[in-house]
Amino acid sequence: MNELHLRVYTNRSELVLPDGTIQYFQEGGMNQAAKIRYKKIAAELSGGYLERQILFCKNFSSNLDFLPLVPAHKHLLDRLVQSVTSEVGKALLALSILQLCIKAIEPEQSIRLHKGSSRATKDFSWCDGISMRFLDKQHITPVLRKYELLSLNADGFMMTRSLAENYPYSSVYKANMKGALSEWISLVEAIEKDEIVSELALRYLISQLLNQADKFRRLAFHTIENLTLFLEATILDKGISLSLILRHINQSDYAARLMEIAMHSLMQAMQEYQAFPNSLLKPLSQMRSANKKHGNIGDIELLEDRQIVEAWDAKYDKSYLRDEIEELSEKLEIHPAVRKAGFVTSLEAERIDELMPRCNEIEEIFGISLEIVTFKEWVELQFDRTLAQETATEQELASAWLIAYTESLAQRRRDIAPIDEPCYQWLLKLNETLTIE
Repeated sequence: MNELHLRVYTNRSELVLPDGTIQYFQEGGMNQAAKIRYKKIAAELSGGYLERQILFCKNFSSNLDFLPLVPAHKHLLDRLVQSVTSEVGKALLALSILQLCIKAIEPEQSIRLHKGSSRATKDFSWCDGISMRFLDKQHITPVLRKYELLSLNADGFMMTRSLAENYPYSSVYKANMKGALSEWISLVEAIEKDEIVSELALRYLISQLLNQADKFRRLAFHTIENLTLFLEATILDKGISLSLILRHINQSDYAARLMEIAMHSLMQAMQEYQAFPNSLLKPLSQMRSANKKHGNIGDIELLEDRQIVEAWDAKYDKSYLRDEIEELSEKLEIHPAVRKAGFVTSLEAERIDELMPRCNEIEEIFGISLEIVTFKEWVELQFDRTLAQETATEQELASAWLIAYTESLAQRRRDIAPIDEPCYQWLLKLNETLTIE
Protein backbone atom coordinates (compact mmCIF):
# COMPACT_ATOMS: atom_id res chain seq x y z
CA MET A 1 0.00 0.00 0.00
CA ASN A 2 1.23 3.49 -0.89
CA GLU A 3 0.89 6.56 1.26
CA LEU A 4 -1.62 8.96 -0.28
CA HIS A 5 0.25 11.80 -1.99
CA LEU A 6 -0.04 14.46 -4.67
CA ARG A 7 2.41 14.89 -7.53
CA VAL A 8 2.43 18.36 -9.07
CA TYR A 9 3.76 19.03 -12.57
CA THR A 10 3.82 22.13 -14.75
CA ASN A 11 0.64 21.15 -16.57
CA ARG A 12 -1.13 18.66 -14.29
CA SER A 13 -1.51 17.17 -10.83
CA GLU A 14 -1.65 13.48 -9.98
CA LEU A 15 -3.34 12.26 -6.82
CA VAL A 16 -1.94 8.86 -5.89
CA LEU A 17 -4.35 6.89 -3.70
CA PRO A 18 -3.23 4.31 -1.10
CA ASP A 19 -4.23 1.43 -3.40
CA GLY A 20 -1.97 2.77 -6.14
CA THR A 21 -4.80 4.24 -8.22
CA ILE A 22 -3.86 7.54 -9.81
CA GLN A 23 -6.31 10.37 -10.47
CA TYR A 24 -5.08 12.75 -13.17
CA PHE A 25 -6.02 16.44 -13.16
CA GLN A 26 -4.93 18.16 -16.36
CA GLU A 27 -4.53 21.95 -16.26
CA GLY A 28 -5.94 24.15 -19.01
CA GLY A 29 -9.16 25.62 -20.29
CA MET A 30 -12.39 23.75 -19.57
CA ASN A 31 -12.92 20.93 -22.03
CA GLN A 32 -16.25 20.42 -23.78
CA ALA A 33 -17.44 17.75 -21.35
CA ALA A 34 -16.74 20.02 -18.35
CA LYS A 35 -18.57 22.90 -20.05
CA ILE A 36 -21.63 20.72 -20.54
CA ARG A 37 -21.56 19.54 -16.91
CA TYR A 38 -21.03 23.10 -15.67
CA LYS A 39 -23.94 24.40 -17.75
CA LYS A 40 -26.22 21.73 -16.32
CA ILE A 41 -25.16 22.43 -12.71
CA ALA A 42 -25.50 26.20 -13.12
CA ALA A 43 -28.91 25.83 -14.74
CA GLU A 44 -30.22 23.59 -11.94
CA LEU A 45 -28.94 25.90 -9.23
CA SER A 46 -30.26 28.96 -11.07
CA GLY A 47 -33.61 27.20 -11.28
CA GLY A 48 -33.79 26.93 -7.49
CA TYR A 49 -32.35 23.49 -6.75
CA LEU A 50 -30.96 24.39 -3.32
CA GLU A 51 -34.04 26.41 -2.41
CA ARG A 52 -36.29 23.46 -3.29
CA GLN A 53 -34.20 21.19 -1.06
CA ILE A 54 -34.51 23.65 1.83
CA LEU A 55 -38.28 24.00 1.40
CA PHE A 56 -38.69 20.22 1.19
CA CYS A 57 -36.78 19.75 4.44
CA LYS A 58 -38.72 22.59 6.05
CA ASN A 59 -42.22 21.62 4.94
CA PHE A 60 -42.03 17.83 4.66
CA SER A 61 -39.71 16.89 7.51
CA SER A 62 -41.90 13.88 8.36
CA ASN A 63 -41.12 12.44 4.91
CA LEU A 64 -37.37 12.54 5.43
CA ASP A 65 -35.69 9.18 5.97
CA PHE A 66 -32.04 9.37 6.97
CA LEU A 67 -31.68 5.68 7.83
CA PRO A 68 -29.64 5.01 4.65
CA LEU A 69 -26.96 7.36 6.00
CA VAL A 70 -24.48 5.28 7.95
CA PRO A 71 -23.62 6.56 11.46
CA ALA A 72 -20.07 7.45 10.46
CA HIS A 73 -21.32 9.75 7.72
CA LYS A 74 -23.94 11.30 10.00
CA HIS A 75 -21.15 12.02 12.44
CA LEU A 76 -19.15 13.84 9.76
CA LEU A 77 -22.15 15.98 8.85
CA ASP A 78 -23.02 16.68 12.49
CA ARG A 79 -19.47 17.77 13.21
CA LEU A 80 -19.49 20.17 10.24
CA VAL A 81 -22.58 21.87 11.68
CA GLN A 82 -21.46 21.79 15.31
CA SER A 83 -18.02 23.21 14.52
CA VAL A 84 -19.42 26.54 13.34
CA THR A 85 -18.60 29.47 15.62
CA SER A 86 -18.59 33.22 15.04
CA GLU A 87 -15.10 32.94 13.52
CA VAL A 88 -14.57 29.48 12.08
CA GLY A 89 -16.31 26.63 10.32
CA LYS A 90 -18.80 28.48 8.12
CA ALA A 91 -16.79 28.28 4.90
CA LEU A 92 -16.18 24.52 5.15
CA LEU A 93 -19.85 23.86 5.92
CA ALA A 94 -21.06 26.02 3.03
CA LEU A 95 -18.48 24.42 0.71
CA SER A 96 -19.79 20.99 1.72
CA ILE A 97 -23.31 22.11 0.78
CA LEU A 98 -22.07 23.33 -2.61
CA GLN A 99 -20.16 20.11 -3.27
CA LEU A 100 -23.17 17.98 -2.35
CA CYS A 101 -25.35 20.05 -4.68
CA ILE A 102 -22.84 19.61 -7.51
CA LYS A 103 -22.59 15.84 -7.07
CA ALA A 104 -26.35 15.42 -6.67
CA ILE A 105 -27.00 17.34 -9.91
CA GLU A 106 -24.11 15.95 -11.95
CA PRO A 107 -22.50 12.79 -10.49
CA GLU A 108 -19.76 12.80 -13.14
CA GLN A 109 -18.34 16.14 -11.99
CA SER A 110 -15.32 15.97 -9.67
CA ILE A 111 -15.81 18.03 -6.52
CA ARG A 112 -12.05 18.20 -6.07
CA LEU A 113 -11.57 20.64 -8.96
CA HIS A 114 -12.82 24.00 -7.79
CA LYS A 115 -11.50 26.12 -10.67
CA GLY A 116 -12.54 26.05 -14.29
CA SER A 117 -12.28 28.74 -16.93
CA SER A 118 -12.51 29.06 -20.67
CA ARG A 119 -9.77 31.71 -20.36
CA ALA A 120 -7.04 29.34 -19.21
CA THR A 121 -4.26 31.62 -20.42
CA LYS A 122 -5.50 34.32 -18.02
CA ASP A 123 -6.95 32.33 -15.10
CA PHE A 124 -5.78 29.10 -13.52
CA SER A 125 -8.07 26.26 -14.56
CA TRP A 126 -8.38 22.50 -14.70
CA CYS A 127 -9.65 21.00 -17.93
CA ASP A 128 -12.29 19.10 -15.95
CA GLY A 129 -12.80 21.80 -13.32
CA ILE A 130 -15.69 24.18 -12.74
CA SER A 131 -15.88 27.62 -11.14
CA MET A 132 -17.14 26.90 -7.64
CA ARG A 133 -16.56 30.54 -6.76
CA PHE A 134 -19.14 31.66 -9.32
CA LEU A 135 -21.65 28.99 -8.29
CA ASP A 136 -21.25 29.98 -4.66
CA LYS A 137 -21.70 33.72 -5.13
CA GLN A 138 -24.67 33.35 -7.47
CA HIS A 139 -26.55 30.36 -6.11
CA ILE A 140 -25.35 29.11 -2.70
CA THR A 141 -24.51 32.00 -0.37
CA PRO A 142 -27.59 34.08 -1.37
CA VAL A 143 -29.92 31.15 -0.62
CA LEU A 144 -28.29 30.25 2.69
CA ARG A 145 -28.53 33.91 3.72
CA LYS A 146 -32.13 34.20 2.55
CA TYR A 147 -33.26 31.32 4.77
CA GLU A 148 -30.95 32.39 7.61
CA LEU A 149 -29.33 28.97 7.69
CA LEU A 150 -25.79 30.26 7.70
CA SER A 151 -24.48 33.79 8.21
CA LEU A 152 -22.03 34.36 5.38
CA ASN A 153 -20.30 37.31 3.82
CA ALA A 154 -22.50 38.47 0.93
CA ASP A 155 -19.52 38.09 -1.45
CA GLY A 156 -19.55 34.34 -0.83
CA PHE A 157 -17.52 31.86 1.19
CA MET A 158 -15.27 31.03 -1.77
CA MET A 159 -13.66 34.45 -1.29
CA THR A 160 -11.79 32.75 1.56
CA ARG A 161 -8.21 32.52 0.27
CA SER A 162 -7.51 29.17 1.87
CA LEU A 163 -10.19 27.59 -0.32
CA ALA A 164 -8.67 28.97 -3.52
CA GLU A 165 -5.26 27.26 -3.68
CA ASN A 166 -4.41 25.75 -7.07
CA TYR A 167 -4.52 22.17 -5.81
CA PRO A 168 -7.34 19.62 -5.92
CA TYR A 169 -9.36 19.21 -2.73
CA SER A 170 -8.08 16.10 -0.96
CA SER A 171 -6.54 15.06 2.34
CA VAL A 172 -3.20 16.46 1.12
CA TYR A 173 -4.69 19.92 0.47
CA LYS A 174 -2.36 21.96 2.66
CA ALA A 175 -4.11 25.31 3.04
CA ASN A 176 -4.75 26.49 6.59
CA MET A 177 -8.51 26.02 6.98
CA LYS A 178 -10.27 26.37 10.31
CA GLY A 179 -13.24 24.32 11.43
CA ALA A 180 -14.06 20.65 10.98
CA LEU A 181 -11.24 20.14 8.47
CA SER A 182 -10.73 16.40 8.90
CA GLU A 183 -14.49 15.80 8.71
CA TRP A 184 -14.74 17.84 5.51
CA ILE A 185 -11.86 15.93 3.94
CA SER A 186 -13.47 12.62 4.90
CA LEU A 187 -16.76 13.80 3.40
CA VAL A 188 -15.05 14.76 0.13
CA GLU A 189 -13.47 11.29 -0.08
CA ALA A 190 -16.78 9.57 0.71
CA ILE A 191 -18.57 11.60 -1.98
CA GLU A 192 -15.90 10.93 -4.60
CA LYS A 193 -15.97 7.20 -3.82
CA ASP A 194 -19.80 7.11 -4.14
CA GLU A 195 -20.05 5.89 -0.55
CA ILE A 196 -22.69 8.49 0.28
CA VAL A 197 -25.90 9.57 -1.47
CA SER A 198 -25.23 13.25 -2.07
CA GLU A 199 -28.82 14.53 -2.09
CA LEU A 200 -29.64 12.64 1.10
CA ALA A 201 -26.54 14.01 2.81
CA LEU A 202 -27.46 17.51 1.58
CA ARG A 203 -30.94 17.20 3.09
CA TYR A 204 -29.45 15.97 6.35
CA LEU A 205 -27.16 19.02 6.55
CA ILE A 206 -30.06 21.34 5.73
CA SER A 207 -32.24 19.69 8.39
CA GLN A 208 -29.58 20.20 11.03
CA LEU A 209 -29.22 23.86 10.08
CA LEU A 210 -33.01 24.33 10.17
CA ASN A 211 -33.09 22.81 13.65
CA GLN A 212 -30.45 25.26 14.78
CA ALA A 213 -32.37 28.15 13.23
CA ASP A 214 -35.53 27.19 15.14
CA LYS A 215 -33.46 26.75 18.28
CA PHE A 216 -31.97 30.22 17.82
CA ARG A 217 -35.39 31.81 17.34
CA ARG A 218 -36.66 30.26 20.57
CA LEU A 219 -33.58 31.46 22.44
CA ALA A 220 -33.99 34.96 20.99
CA PHE A 221 -37.61 35.08 22.14
CA HIS A 222 -36.71 33.98 25.68
CA THR A 223 -33.77 36.40 25.90
CA ILE A 224 -35.90 39.36 24.87
CA GLU A 225 -38.57 38.19 27.31
CA ASN A 226 -35.98 38.07 30.12
CA LEU A 227 -34.75 41.52 29.14
CA THR A 228 -38.30 42.88 29.45
CA LEU A 229 -38.60 41.39 32.94
CA PHE A 230 -35.19 42.82 33.87
CA LEU A 231 -36.14 46.30 32.68
CA GLU A 232 -39.43 46.18 34.58
CA ALA A 233 -37.64 45.25 37.81
CA THR A 234 -34.65 47.61 37.55
CA ILE A 235 -34.20 51.36 37.83
CA LEU A 236 -31.54 51.74 35.17
CA ASP A 237 -28.72 54.19 34.74
CA LYS A 238 -25.74 54.19 32.42
CA GLY A 239 -23.59 52.43 35.02
CA ILE A 240 -25.92 49.43 35.31
CA SER A 241 -26.24 49.02 31.54
CA LEU A 242 -22.50 49.46 31.04
CA SER A 243 -21.71 46.94 33.77
CA LEU A 244 -24.07 44.33 32.33
CA ILE A 245 -22.80 44.75 28.79
CA LEU A 246 -19.16 44.72 29.90
CA ARG A 247 -19.74 41.53 31.86
CA HIS A 248 -21.29 39.93 28.79
CA ILE A 249 -18.44 41.04 26.52
CA ASN A 250 -15.68 39.88 28.84
CA GLN A 251 -17.28 36.49 29.49
CA SER A 252 -17.91 35.72 25.82
CA ASP A 253 -15.79 34.48 22.94
CA TYR A 254 -14.75 37.01 20.27
CA ALA A 255 -15.15 39.91 22.68
CA ALA A 256 -13.67 42.35 20.16
CA ARG A 257 -16.68 41.94 17.88
CA LEU A 258 -19.09 42.28 20.81
CA MET A 259 -17.46 45.57 21.76
CA GLU A 260 -18.17 46.87 18.24
CA ILE A 261 -21.79 45.69 18.50
CA ALA A 262 -22.16 47.30 21.94
CA MET A 263 -20.87 50.64 20.63
CA HIS A 264 -23.10 50.49 17.58
CA SER A 265 -26.09 49.57 19.76
CA LEU A 266 -25.60 52.66 21.91
CA MET A 267 -25.48 54.76 18.75
CA GLN A 268 -28.70 53.06 17.62
CA ALA A 269 -30.36 54.09 20.88
CA MET A 270 -29.00 57.63 20.50
CA GLN A 271 -30.36 57.85 16.98
CA GLU A 272 -33.79 56.80 18.23
CA TYR A 273 -33.67 59.78 20.60
CA GLN A 274 -32.30 62.14 17.92
CA ALA A 275 -28.98 62.73 19.65
CA PHE A 276 -27.43 63.61 16.27
CA PRO A 277 -30.40 64.98 14.27
CA ASN A 278 -28.38 65.97 11.22
CA SER A 279 -26.46 62.70 10.89
CA LEU A 280 -27.36 59.13 10.01
CA LEU A 281 -25.85 56.06 11.67
CA LYS A 282 -24.29 53.76 9.09
CA PRO A 283 -25.36 50.10 9.43
CA LEU A 284 -22.91 47.89 11.30
CA SER A 285 -20.10 46.69 9.07
CA GLN A 286 -18.76 43.16 8.89
CA MET A 287 -15.88 42.31 11.18
CA ARG A 288 -12.48 43.56 10.04
CA SER A 289 -14.00 45.80 7.35
CA ALA A 290 -12.77 49.09 8.85
CA ASN A 291 -10.16 49.59 6.18
CA LYS A 292 -9.44 51.54 3.02
CA LYS A 293 -10.60 48.73 0.73
CA HIS A 294 -14.13 48.93 2.12
CA GLY A 295 -14.07 52.72 2.32
CA ASN A 296 -14.45 52.68 6.09
CA ILE A 297 -12.67 54.76 8.67
CA GLY A 298 -13.99 53.10 11.79
CA ASP A 299 -16.36 50.45 13.09
CA ILE A 300 -19.00 53.05 13.97
CA GLU A 301 -19.68 55.86 11.52
CA LEU A 302 -22.09 58.78 11.18
CA LEU A 303 -22.94 60.08 7.73
CA GLU A 304 -24.14 63.37 6.30
CA ASP A 305 -24.98 63.48 2.59
CA ARG A 306 -23.45 59.98 2.38
CA GLN A 307 -20.11 61.31 3.61
CA ILE A 308 -18.48 60.10 6.83
CA VAL A 309 -18.42 62.94 9.36
CA GLU A 310 -17.69 60.98 12.54
CA ALA A 311 -15.96 57.63 13.04
CA TRP A 312 -14.99 55.50 16.02
CA ASP A 313 -12.77 52.43 15.83
CA ALA A 314 -13.06 49.79 18.57
CA LYS A 315 -9.76 48.39 19.86
CA TYR A 316 -10.32 45.49 22.20
CA ASP A 317 -7.34 44.29 24.22
CA LYS A 318 -5.02 46.70 22.42
CA SER A 319 -3.51 49.68 24.18
CA TYR A 320 -0.71 51.01 21.94
CA LEU A 321 -2.08 52.66 18.80
CA ARG A 322 0.89 54.04 16.84
CA ASP A 323 0.12 52.00 13.68
CA GLU A 324 -3.61 52.66 13.91
CA ILE A 325 -3.04 56.42 14.10
CA GLU A 326 -0.93 56.33 10.93
CA GLU A 327 -3.57 54.24 9.15
CA LEU A 328 -6.20 56.77 10.18
CA SER A 329 -4.12 59.54 8.65
CA GLU A 330 -4.10 57.69 5.32
CA LYS A 331 -7.86 57.12 5.43
CA LEU A 332 -8.57 60.79 6.18
CA GLU A 333 -6.92 61.79 2.92
CA ILE A 334 -9.88 60.34 1.01
CA HIS A 335 -12.58 61.37 3.50
CA PRO A 336 -12.48 65.18 3.64
CA ALA A 337 -15.90 65.51 5.35
CA VAL A 338 -14.75 63.94 8.63
CA ARG A 339 -15.01 66.24 11.64
CA LYS A 340 -14.37 63.79 14.46
CA ALA A 341 -12.54 60.45 14.63
CA GLY A 342 -11.33 58.37 17.51
CA PHE A 343 -10.22 55.10 19.00
CA VAL A 344 -12.10 53.36 21.78
CA THR A 345 -10.00 50.94 23.81
CA SER A 346 -10.92 48.26 26.30
CA LEU A 347 -7.64 48.99 28.14
CA GLU A 348 -6.03 52.23 29.21
CA ALA A 349 -4.05 53.59 26.27
CA GLU A 350 -0.28 53.20 26.63
CA ARG A 351 2.40 55.84 25.97
CA ILE A 352 -0.28 58.40 25.19
CA ASP A 353 2.17 61.30 25.71
CA GLU A 354 4.32 59.86 22.95
CA LEU A 355 1.35 59.73 20.55
CA MET A 356 -0.23 63.11 21.27
CA PRO A 357 2.12 65.22 19.09
CA ARG A 358 1.22 63.09 16.07
CA CYS A 359 -2.49 63.24 16.98
CA ASN A 360 -2.29 67.03 17.23
CA GLU A 361 -0.55 67.17 13.86
CA ILE A 362 -3.31 65.08 12.24
CA GLU A 363 -5.93 67.33 13.82
CA GLU A 364 -4.30 70.40 12.29
CA ILE A 365 -3.74 68.85 8.85
CA PHE A 366 -7.29 67.54 8.44
CA GLY A 367 -9.20 69.97 10.65
CA ILE A 368 -10.69 67.24 12.82
CA SER A 369 -11.02 66.33 16.46
CA LEU A 370 -9.07 63.13 17.24
CA GLU A 371 -9.74 61.32 20.50
CA ILE A 372 -8.40 58.22 22.24
CA VAL A 373 -10.72 57.10 25.05
CA THR A 374 -11.58 53.96 26.97
CA PHE A 375 -14.89 52.21 26.36
CA LYS A 376 -16.23 53.51 29.67
CA GLU A 377 -15.17 57.07 28.84
CA TRP A 378 -16.73 56.79 25.39
CA VAL A 379 -20.03 55.60 26.86
CA GLU A 380 -20.06 58.54 29.27
CA LEU A 381 -19.38 60.95 26.39
CA GLN A 382 -22.29 59.57 24.40
CA PHE A 383 -24.67 59.73 27.35
CA ASP A 384 -23.64 63.34 28.01
CA ARG A 385 -24.14 64.13 24.34
CA THR A 386 -27.65 62.68 24.32
CA LEU A 387 -28.73 64.23 27.60
CA ALA A 388 -27.56 67.63 26.34
CA GLN A 389 -30.17 67.34 23.57
CA GLU A 390 -32.85 66.90 26.26
CA THR A 391 -34.61 64.27 24.17
CA ALA A 392 -34.10 61.40 26.62
CA THR A 393 -33.41 60.78 30.28
CA GLU A 394 -30.45 58.69 31.43
CA GLN A 395 -32.81 55.83 32.31
CA GLU A 396 -34.48 55.94 28.89
CA LEU A 397 -31.18 55.87 27.04
CA ALA A 398 -29.75 53.12 29.28
CA SER A 399 -32.86 51.03 28.62
CA ALA A 400 -32.80 51.72 24.87
CA TRP A 401 -29.12 50.69 24.76
CA LEU A 402 -29.81 47.29 26.35
CA ILE A 403 -32.77 46.75 24.04
CA ALA A 404 -30.72 47.63 20.94
CA TYR A 405 -27.83 45.40 22.06
CA THR A 406 -30.09 42.42 22.76
CA GLU A 407 -32.21 42.81 19.63
CA SER A 408 -29.09 43.19 17.49
CA LEU A 409 -27.69 39.90 18.79
CA ALA A 410 -31.13 38.33 18.37
CA GLN A 411 -31.03 39.23 14.65
CA ARG A 412 -34.07 41.48 15.09
CA ARG A 413 -32.35 44.58 13.65
CA ARG A 414 -30.72 43.31 10.49
CA ASP A 415 -31.48 46.52 8.63
CA ILE A 416 -29.19 48.52 10.93
CA ALA A 417 -27.17 45.67 12.50
CA PRO A 418 -26.65 42.90 9.90
CA ILE A 419 -24.47 40.65 12.06
CA ASP A 420 -23.12 37.85 9.89
CA GLU A 421 -21.52 35.86 12.71
CA PRO A 422 -23.54 33.08 14.38
CA CYS A 423 -24.99 34.68 17.51
CA TYR A 424 -26.29 31.63 19.39
CA GLN A 425 -23.52 31.41 21.99
CA TRP A 426 -23.49 35.17 22.47
CA LEU A 427 -27.24 35.19 23.02
CA LEU A 428 -27.08 32.20 25.35
CA LYS A 429 -24.51 34.00 27.52
CA LEU A 430 -26.57 37.20 27.50
CA ASN A 431 -29.66 35.26 28.52
CA GLU A 432 -27.69 33.82 31.45
CA THR A 433 -26.38 37.26 32.39
CA LEU A 434 -29.87 38.78 32.42
CA THR A 435 -31.18 35.89 34.52
CA ILE A 436 -28.39 36.30 37.09
CA GLU A 437 -28.94 40.05 37.45
